Amino acid sequence: MGVAREPLKTITTVGEMQAAADAWRRAGRTIGLVPTMGFFHEGHLTLMRQARQRADIVVVSLFVNPTQFAANEDLSRYPRDFERDRAMAESVGVDVIFFPDAKEMYPAGYQTTVAAPELSQPLCGKTRPTHFAGVATVCCKLFNIVKPHFAVFGEKDYQQLLVVTRMAADLNLDLEIVPGPTVREPDGLAMSSRNVYLSPPERAQAVWLSRSLQVAADLLAEGETCRDRIVGTVWETIRVRPLARIDYVELRRLPDLAPADEEPHGKHLLALAVYFGPTRLIDNTVLSFPE
Repeated sequence: MGVAREPLKTITTVGEMQAAADAWRRAGRTIGLVPTMGFFHEGHLTLMRQARQRADIVVVSLFVNPTQFAANEDLSRYPRDFERDRAMAESVGVDVIFFPDAKEMYPAGYQTTVAAPELSQPLCGKTRPTHFAGVATVCCKLFNIVKPHFAVFGEKDYQQLLVVTRMAADLNLDLEIVPGPTVREPDGLAMSSRNVYLSPPERAQAVWLSRSLQVAADLLAEGETCRDRIVGTVWETIRVRPLARIDYVELRRLPDLAPADEEPHGKHLLALAVYFGPTRLIDNTVLSFPE
């Protein structure tokens, strides 16, 4: 018989979270962290299950981080439902939810930021120039608070995954950054907490984001290697949807996100961001061009 787990615990203060982490580490227990902003869906749960497979203690941080939202973005209306999230986390065996408020994370006088400027500039960084500094800063803080041996980040936010991985390496942080797969709805739409904003007509057209990426993969499989033809086909596939407003469709070299050559070689990220009404959705796929 397996050892019964203790009930899911909620911790709201930095001091209590650090003390718990210190005790687990002294006891030789492996800590896995899944950072989130809450309003869980199957994508989040997949990351939690991935952490559960390799950690003695799974901590999920639930914090809608104000520093990664610009003034005109959806911080105030970002979906929140703590009791729903708690029940979902408990269903997949999470041990602790770290649930601080903004004053706990950014007390009076707070002024320090962390940034990975080169990785943060392209793609989402063009229209959200302060976003990734907010992400890197809060993740650095969470790593110092929860003291995990590893942290799991989803590949749907691929630029975020690259930024956090670079930050952890550059600052010699003693943890592993573990990628988790993008989880999709049955029709292919990438799962996102912001999908709840979509009207039925917008939701019906949003599926063309993933379909356009599949079009690109099919082109590559058929022998097409021209950057402009691949990107242009994806752009046009989305542009003809009347409710879609494209922010960007770009092909970028991995892992440094440098602009793709006209005839790319090796692994590249095909990434896009598209508005449906006020809702901005992102998606991506990794394409492997002939070396």
